[in-house]
Formats: sequence, C-alpha cells, structure tokens
Amino acid sequence: MRPEGPVRTSRSFLTWALAYGLGRSVIKGAARRGDLVGRLELDPALREDPFPAYEQLRARGPISRHRIVLATVDHAACTEILRGDDFGVAGGHGELPRPLRRLLAAVYDDGARGPVDPPSMLAVDPPSHTRYRKLVSRAFTVRAVKALEERTRETAEELLDRIASRGGDRVDIVEAYAAELPVVVVAEILGVPRTMHPQLLEWGNGAAVTLDPALTWRQYREAERNVRSLHSWFADHVAQLRRAPTDDLFSKLVHLDGDDRLTDVELHATGLLVLAAGFETTVNLIGNAVHQLGRHPDQLALLRDDPSLWPNAVEEVLRHDSPVQLTLRIANRDTEVAGVPIRRDEAVLTLLGGANRDPEVFSDPHVFDVRRENAGAHLAFSSGIHFCLGAGLARMEATVALRALYDRFPDLTPVGLPTRRGTRVLRGYEHLPVAVGAQQRASAGS
Repeated sequence: MRPEGPVRTSRSFLTWALAYGLGRSVIKGAARRGDLVGRLELDPALREDPFPAYEQLRARGPISRHRIVLATVDHAACTEILRGDDFGVAGGHGELPRPLRRLLAAVYDDGARGPVDPPSMLAVDPPSHTRYRKLVSRAFTVRAVKALEERTRETAEELLDRIASRGGDRVDIVEAYAAELPVVVVAEILGVPRTMHPQLLEWGNGAAVTLDPALTWRQYREAERNVRSLHSWFADHVAQLRRAPTDDLFSKLVHLDGDDRLTDVELHATGLLVLAAGFETTVNLIGNAVHQLGRHPDQLALLRDDPSLWPNAVEEVLRHDSPVQLTLRIANRDTEVAGVPIRRDEAVLTLLGGANRDPEVFSDPHVFDVRRENAGAHLAFSSGIHFCLGAGLARMEATVALRALYDRFPDLTPVGLPTRRGTRVLRGYEHLPVAVGAQQRASAGS
C-alpha cells in the first residue's frame, strides 16, 4: 500500500532534497560566485541563448573544472566520455556522494519514479542497461520505424487539414502540430487509446521537467503529480494487457517470460522512458526546425528547390539547435580525458549543444546550413551505450512532419514572440506562433 498524507509528503520532500534540492543549493551558490556552469543552469538569459557561454567554456580547454562539476563542450572529449567504459550514469543522480545516493535509493517511492530514476535505462549501467536495451530496441528497428512512417504521414495530413479548416492565418504550430504528431506515434508503440492522447500529452509535458537537475520543491511536487498519474495509468494499462494482449510493443514487453520477464516497476519505467524519449525530444526538434527555417528563409528556399535535402536539414537542426543540450556522466575509476585527470566519482557535464558547434569538427559552426556535408556528426542523440534508441524514429517523424508542413503551407512564417520552455536539459518551444500564409496546397490525401 502506498504511503498517504504526511508520510508521503515527507518522503517526497526527502526525495526532492536529495535528488534536486542539494544540487540546487550548490548551483545557486556557484552561480552567485560567477561560476559559468551554475549560471548556465539558472540564468534565464543564458537558458535562452547558451551558445556564447559555450564558447567561453571552449576557450578554457577541452575540459574545465568548476565548483559543481567538470564540464566540456569539446566534441572529441564528449565522445570519449560518452563511449568509454570509464564513465557511467551511476544509478541516476550520480553527482551525489555515494552515501547520499544510497539514501536516495532507499527512499524512492516506486509510484513517483521518473524517467531519470532507476530502473529507467537513462539511470542504469550494464548489466541492467544491456538487458533493458535489448528488449526495448525491438520497437526501434529500421523495419519498425518504416512501419510507423505511413501512420506518421497520415497523422501529419490529418493535423494539417485541421489547421487549414480552422480559419484565420495564425496558429501556434507547437500546440496544433509539433506536439500532436509525436504523441500519436508514441501511442502506437505503447498501445494508448486515442481518447487518452490529450491526457498523455498533459502528463508527459508535466513529467518532463524532472530531467532538469535544479528543480524547486514546488516544481518537483507538480512534476511528481504528473509522474504519479502516469504510473497509475500504466498500472491499469498493464493489467488490461495481461487480460487481453495487443499487437503493440508494450504488450509484447508485458508478456515476456523467463529471464526476460520485466517487473511492474521495470515496465512502468520503460513506458515512461518511451514517452519521454519518443515524444518530448521530437516536439522540440520540429519546433526548433520551424524557428530556424523562419530565421533563415534562404535555407528554406533551398529545401523548396530540392526536397531531397530534408533529411539533412533535420540533421542540421539537431546539430545547430539540439533538442537535448546536455547529459551527465560519472567516472567509474580514476582516468584521464584530453590530458585532464578525472578522479573516481567525479561528475562530468557533457554539453552536447556546445559540442555540436565545435569548430574542430564543423566549419563555420554557428552558421545554419541545410547542405552541411557532415551535419550528421552531431551528438544530439548522445553516443555509446546510451545513444538514443529512438533516434531513427525521431529523424523519420521530423522529416515527414516538416516536409508535409511546408508542402501544405509554403509561405509559413513565424510571427510574434515565441515562448521557450523553461527546461534546461530539453531545449524547445512551449508556444511558437506562425502565419500559415495565403497560399495553401491541397492535402496529399485529397
């Protein structure tokens, strides 16, 4: 039975204090003293535009030591850290000292575990990670992504029909399109009924903030409510699937036998991760692309003239304006990267958004160029064993969604002021108003 009332609140507060509160206090102190990494986390101006700060970090060398963590925007150093077995995720919140990590593990409430808490794949190292990834990867094979492509195309056309029929020239493209399309695809994987899509969207948005490392108690409590709602729904969903299996991936995971069998906690963690990884990042990718193409009409003209460039344009958005800006790794042992000694248990912040503008890898890295030959060399999906399982799916969805959007509304232009999401790890837009333009082309299905 779950703890209720004051007991639950006390447990939640202790979880927050260990997972977020202590780190927030350290980050705030560092930011007040001018520490650049601390300021990147808390300064709204740097959250809006972190790229000048990334260049300041780059000037300090491949890895710089800060009051909070070590940090790198160096592409080669990030790649070595993400791929090497000298580093791991240490069970989530690995920046905590080991005794506090053990205390956090003891106070976790299974009904409130988010996508950065074990047993989520984001928060575990081998051998657990190897086992989970092998099972879940079946949802993201080339064949599986291909099978979802037609459903994605149909959904895009349905949403664009809805935009065209609503009247008026202006629309919030995130609310009406970028956020609606991925939830349909994720629902296909998880077996979520259509009637639940709006609720899933609301809960997923609310839970995504747990990816950030410096939540206030109020932010955590709000996020926890959404996470608990998702766990409650997954509990009912798993029970239903056990009674009546379906053809989706999640049902197949529910019915695994023998050594592959997943516990309910593991099933919930997998579902939450698929939701977070398959939905949140794709929403940001599509929104960021619309914003960048609005700022660079010359690049949009290239895509109109040569639609075969769309897949590469998606890679360039991933590089230039990464939907995931950073990830943390913990040293498993004393080691050295780029000539910098790193002690066991030290945390290293790999700033992917900065690594993706490394001039050693990308010429004119701050220029948005849909024809860039090596755009795909970015680290937007991380690297190594934690490379995003849904990378192929996200690429497909964004390519289909963007090409369909600009085919239908070739004069689409961002207007007014966009509203950026308040998250630091995830970079994207909460609202992005656009004018669809007077010219509209017919639906592909008409």
